[in-house]
Amino acid sequence: MRGGTVQINWHETKPVLTCDFHPLSGLLATGGADYDIKLWATVSGIDQKKSPGVTYQSNLSYHSSAVNSLRFCPLGEQLASGADGGELILWKSHTTDAGEVWKVHKSLVFHRKDVLDLQWSTDGAYLISGSVDNSCIIWDANKGSVHQILDAHFHYVQGVTWDPLGKYAASFSSDRTCRIYINKPSKTKGVEKTNYVCQHVISKAESQMTDEPKSARSHLFHDETLPSFFRRLAWSADGSFLLVPAGSHKSTPTSEPVNTAYVFSRKDLSRQESLPALMLPGASKPVVAVRFCPLTFNLRGTNTLSFFKLPYRYIFAVATLNSLYIYDTESIQPIVIVAGVHYAAITDIAWSPAGNYLALSSQDGYCTLLEFENQELGSPISLSEEKNVVGDANKSPVPEAINNISNSDSVDSRNEIIENSHKEEEDDKDGKEASPSTRVPPSKPAKRRITPMAID
Repeated sequence: MRGGTVQINWHETKPVLTCDFHPLSGLLATGGADYDIKLWATVSGIDQKKSPGVTYQSNLSYHSSAVNSLRFCPLGEQLASGADGGELILWKSHTTDAGEVWKVHKSLVFHRKDVLDLQWSTDGAYLISGSVDNSCIIWDANKGSVHQILDAHFHYVQGVTWDPLGKYAASFSSDRTCRIYINKPSKTKGVEKTNYVCQHVISKAESQMTDEPKSARSHLFHDETLPSFFRRLAWSADGSFLLVPAGSHKSTPTSEPVNTAYVFSRKDLSRQESLPALMLPGASKPVVAVRFCPLTFNLRGTNTLSFFKLPYRYIFAVATLNSLYIYDTESIQPIVIVAGVHYAAITDIAWSPAGNYLALSSQDGYCTLLEFENQELGSPISLSEEKNVVGDANKSPVPEAINNISNSDSVDSRNEIIENSHKEEEDDKDGKEASPSTRVPPSKPAKRRITPMAID
C-alpha cells in the first residue's frame, strides 16, 4: 500500500467536505467550502514506487454555498450534491465531442437549512437526504419531487443510508439517536408506493454495575458537542449489518466513555429493541464516518475467532476526527491504521469501484489518497461468483451475519485492542504534532510498516 496527503490546491485551500468515486469511470469527485465540485482522475504510483496522485479534469459550478455531501448514482449517470442553505442538486452526464460533461439536471427544493448527508437507493430511483432542519427527505429522483418527509429527529440529521435490499432506511442525528425505518408499502388507486415508517429508535443500552443488582441505561452515541457536522453511517452490501459511527460506550455508569463504532445485525432490527451486536475497538477521537469497499472478497481462513459468520469477506474503513482504521469481517482487529495525515478533522471517506484507491477528505483543505496493490486486500470474488455466494447467504429472510455476543463480552475481549489503538495515536492527540504515518497494530507483526509520501 502506498499513499499520503496529496499536496495540491483542491478547493482554493478551503475545507474539503466530501468525496466520492464514480462507480464506472473511477473519477474522484470532491466538494468544498469554495462552493464548487471538482472531478479528478487518479494517477497510480505503484509502477514508479511513488505515492498515488490525481490530475484535474473539470469543475462543476452552480452551488452558492459550501458543498457538504455528494454521491454518484449507482448507475453512474447522475450525481447528487447537497450544500448549505438547503441546496440539493442533481447533475446528469452528457457525452459530447469534447468528452463527458456534467450539467445541472434538477434542483430539489424543500430543505430549509444545510443538507449534511445524502445517499441513493440501490436502483437509483430514490434519494434520501439529511439536514440541519432536523428532517430526512426521501426524493423521487425521476420526478425531482418530495416522496416522503421523515421529521421525528430533534436535532441535526448528520447521516443517512439505505438498506441495499430495500427493506430499511436509517438516519443518524446529533440528538443521539439512530432511527431505523421499515418500508411498509401503501396502495393508492391500486398503485403500490414505498412508505417508510420508524421501527426503532436506537439511543441507549444497559450498563451493569458489578456491585448493583440493577442496571442503568447509558447513551450509545455522542451528543451535539461532537466537533463534526458529519455522522456518516453505512450498510454492508448484502444488507446483513449496519455500521454506525459516533459511538460512546460506557461499560458501567461510572466508567469513562470509549469512542467506538457499533455494528447492528440485520436480524436484530426485527426485534423489539435493537442493540449493538458488536463494538469496534475504541480510538482516542470520535468516529465520524464509515464506508465499505465495493468489492466482496474470498475468505482467507486465517482467523477462526471471527465474530462475523459470512461465507465471504467485506472490508470497510472507519474514520475518526484524525485517523483511519481499515477492518475486514474475518477479524475484529484493524488490518491497517493511518494517523497524523491531516491537521484538521476528517470529513468523508470514499472507495474506488475497483477497491484499489481509498480517499479521505479533510477540513484542512487537503485529501489523502491510499493505493492498494493487486490483491493486497485479498482475492476478490468475481461478479458471477458474488451473485451466487451472496444470493445463497440471503436466501433466508434474515441473514445471520454476526455471532450472538453480549456487549460486556464485546468490551472485555477488546481491551487489549483498544489499548493498542490508543498507543498508535498517543503522539497525535491534537492532530498536529505527529508526522504522517501509516501503521498496522503492534499485535499484527506479519504486516509491514508503511510511510506515506507527500506529492510534490
